[in-house]
Amino acid sequence: MTIHSVLIANRGEIALRILRSVHAMGLAAIAVHTDEDSASPHVAAAGAAVRIDSYLDVDQIIAAARATGADALHPGYGFLSENAALARACAAAGIAFVGPPASAIEAMGDKITARETVSARGVPVVPGLAAPGLDDAALLAGAPDIGVPLLVKPAAGGGGKGMHLVEDLAELPATLHAARREAAGAFGDDTLFLERWITAPRHIEVQILADTHGHVIHLGERECSLQRRHQKVVEEAPSPTLTPDQRAHLGQIAVEAAKAAGYVGAGTVEFIIDAHAPDEPFFLEMNTRLQVEHAVTEAVTGIDLVTAQLRIAAGEKLDLAQEDLQLHGHAIEARIYAEDPDAGFLPTGGTLLDLALPAGVRVDHALAPGLEVSTSYDPMLAKVITHAPTREAALAALDRALADTHLLGVVTNTAFLRALLALPEVVEGRLDTGLIERRLEQLRRPAPSTAALAVAALVVRERLDADRPAGLWHRPSGWRLGAEAPFIVPFTADGGSGADGDAATGEGTAADADVVEVALTGPSTAATARIDAQEHHLALDRGAVTVDGIRHPLRSVLTEDTVWVGLPGEDREIRLHRPERADARHGSAPTLESPMPGAVTALLVADGDAVEAGQAVLVVEAMKMEHTLHAPTAGTVKLLVGAGQRVTRGQELAQVLADGPAEESTENSSHRSSEETPR
Repeated sequence: MTIHSVLIANRGEIALRILRSVHAMGLAAIAVHTDEDSASPHVAAAGAAVRIDSYLDVDQIIAAARATGADALHPGYGFLSENAALARACAAAGIAFVGPPASAIEAMGDKITARETVSARGVPVVPGLAAPGLDDAALLAGAPDIGVPLLVKPAAGGGGKGMHLVEDLAELPATLHAARREAAGAFGDDTLFLERWITAPRHIEVQILADTHGHVIHLGERECSLQRRHQKVVEEAPSPTLTPDQRAHLGQIAVEAAKAAGYVGAGTVEFIIDAHAPDEPFFLEMNTRLQVEHAVTEAVTGIDLVTAQLRIAAGEKLDLAQEDLQLHGHAIEARIYAEDPDAGFLPTGGTLLDLALPAGVRVDHALAPGLEVSTSYDPMLAKVITHAPTREAALAALDRALADTHLLGVVTNTAFLRALLALPEVVEGRLDTGLIERRLEQLRRPAPSTAALAVAALVVRERLDADRPAGLWHRPSGWRLGAEAPFIVPFTADGGSGADGDAATGEGTAADADVVEVALTGPSTAATARIDAQEHHLALDRGAVTVDGIRHPLRSVLTEDTVWVGLPGEDREIRLHRPERADARHGSAPTLESPMPGAVTALLVADGDAVEAGQAVLVVEAMKMEHTLHAPTAGTVKLLVGAGQRVTRGQELAQVLADGPAEESTENSSHRSSEETPR
């Protein structure tokens, strides 16, 4: 068939990525959007756009395609990309589905069926217990034959939801109960199976292309072992450890798996490999869609995978034979998430106040200043991809690119990514899926450097200077005879490892007290900042800041209670100190602040109730995770929110008024406590 127009049933960076290829092919692009996304970049970039209520509504998506006369529908990834009902609905409507047939989606969408399908063609699978309809009794009876450690896995879905490692069979009954509940909530299917745990697992996947004429080829592999909670963080192509023979063997197995499923289009066959036995790969699953990390394969092969998908959907034959494939250089991708690694990787969200992205590298994103980053969707904001002749050069380029990335207004994992890339194991290519968890302490970022604090103070004073009338009497430092009074800016100390301190010992200036005071003297063009015993000489000039004689590009935003500072390699949210809230009768009131944007799902106490220290007060939910906030001290609760209310990160949700005279209370208002509970 001939394709003239493509409806993109997705949003954000993947919608824009697909748009680029659609436009490059001279085709018309049609976007869909919810009310929340009406002003999003993917909507503005498309030639036409249709409002829908949900990206998960098959009927609305098909209606939008029909209404606009779309010839083809590209689902992107996530949402409905692996939904067999959407593929069938497209076929019934005469619309080309840019993906595999519904039968392949169903066969590979259920992990138990997928194991049976590929193993029938000789593809090795992880030893375990997998059959449809296994109840807890059957799983408990078969577990001793597998041995521990073993992995409990849902048959449906992905992303690590419902997966649990069991190291003691006595824990298995409770684990099965929890896994079924999580799988039912996430996928609507609580079917489970068991697999042997690979002790030093590496996650490697192979990109395949298959046309409607029976031709299937692979495009090499991607190393995806750098994961956190079974979610990929950094991916690269090719793998730094496979030999040419291992690469060819793995590719051929992937091709056989695709043929077993009757696959058409672009897909990914995922394998788990024991680092101690690299010649024995096991089939893990097949993703019947475009992958988030497809960009690294495009970089080393020179093949536009979206263009290939569209041509296959139009019925064209592959114009590349397996023997023609060549890999050039090395590519690495880092995923930037709206999450706080130092707060258990909680989602953050917020308003993107200022943005700077690196030049000279590929950045897939849909970001713009003023964008509201919602917790309604996956927290991935952007992907930064570098390509170089060698892995060493690609790693160095990625580190420089991340240092030049500034997303002010939203806390991200950018600093965490740079620390991860610097680990000796990563530099040397000694990777496995447990590396991040083992090295979390080394990956924690320190508190703001004294240079960042000094710049933040200068930004505060510059704003005050700009907002005040001219003249000596209105200077924020005051005017008097004799020596100039310093301008003091107090910041709430970051809970990190210390300003300019040691990440392992926590020694440093900023974390040693609840408040860090920066004293500024001299004019903005030649100010001196003093922080404890440290001194910095500063100047602001035309979007740049000079610190101790070194000029840096500067991005900064001052909000009501926060200074966002973007220096090379250091994005910081530095909070101005808020004095303790005082009550004439009760004294200071320790507060409970939301650790993330979300919604209050439960109030566990009533306004005015007496609580003990550590007692659960309320629950906040975001991204299907519940977070219970506890009283920081004993006292009387004053609730500031109601059940069902949407809240922002850092919003004050409740106070605990201490009983007794004011002078008896010593709690600081910044104290808060939260507990993370998966749903």
